Amino acid sequence: MIYAVWVPLLVPLLVAPAARWLAELLAPRQAVRLLTAAALTLGGCSAAALGLLVVAGLLRLPPVAALGRLIHPVNGDGPVTAVAAVAAAAALAGCATALVRTVLRQRAELREARRRIGTGGELAVVRDTAPDAYALPGRPGRIVVTTGMLRALAPAEREALFAHERAHLAGRHHLFIAAAELAALCHPALRGLRAPLGYALERCADESAAGAVGDRSLAARAIGRAALAAHRMPAARPSVVLAATAGPVPRRVAALLGHRPACAAGHGWHGRAARALAGALLVCVSLSAGGALDAATDLHGGIEAAQASSGHH
Repeated sequence: MIYAVWVPLLVPLLVAPAARWLAELLAPRQAVRLLTAAALTLGGCSAAALGLLVVAGLLRLPPVAALGRLIHPVNGDGPVTAVAAVAAAAALAGCATALVRTVLRQRAELREARRRIGTGGELAVVRDTAPDAYALPGRPGRIVVTTGMLRALAPAEREALFAHERAHLAGRHHLFIAAAELAALCHPALRGLRAPLGYALERCADESAAGAVGDRSLAARAIGRAALAAHRMPAARPSVVLAATAGPVPRRVAALLGHRPACAAGHGWHGRAARALAGALLVCVSLSAGGALDAATDLHGGIEAAQASSGHH
């Protein structure tokens, strides 16, 4: 187990950059699925590997071994197993602490935002000179816009902006971001997937807004003007919400004005690169899952062997 268990902890170092590159070649919805699946799978495998290291170390403690009716330690290098177990336990404790703090902070921010806007319909207008607009998740979801943002946009541009935020709510995009942040707590390398996932989600909402208003140029103009206004006078908003003014806005505007929903990854060198990266990514993710499974099987076999040997004494 001591060898296989390291595979899920090392694979994200290779997969995270590959996933970012592949996402650039895919349509926005495909990129969202890819990045979310990769983050959750690799994060889960990393957490499982840390847990297996902790269990292997605990089984070397006499009280725990007695509970499992083991009189011989599970196969493995004693000093290495002990050190790895301590490090894994510290990492898991840190992950759990960060997770609890993150969840509590996000809940507090969302609760404060809902208290500030009060009750009402889908659209909540906040009296604030700072231009801002965002999708506030919940039951029901709300589109929050400040009076400063309403003054910065023409009526048609407002509709495009509302369509963008409505797409975030309808697609429950905040759940994808939450999944990526949870995975990043399990392995530091997965933090690099948060930004490209956020960009892909914004591109999904951009395309939805363009379809809703029937004018890609109008959607691009609305997003550009909203981002420019918000940049000049930043407003305070919950850190977990999605907004049309977030991410690399110039790239998003250029994509909308290019009159195509995504990169054409099906032909030419884009297609070949996408297929090659997808194949490599699938192999790496399979290795991560296989390593965790092999380590768990090996640990289980070692426990059974130790229990069997205890029965002969």
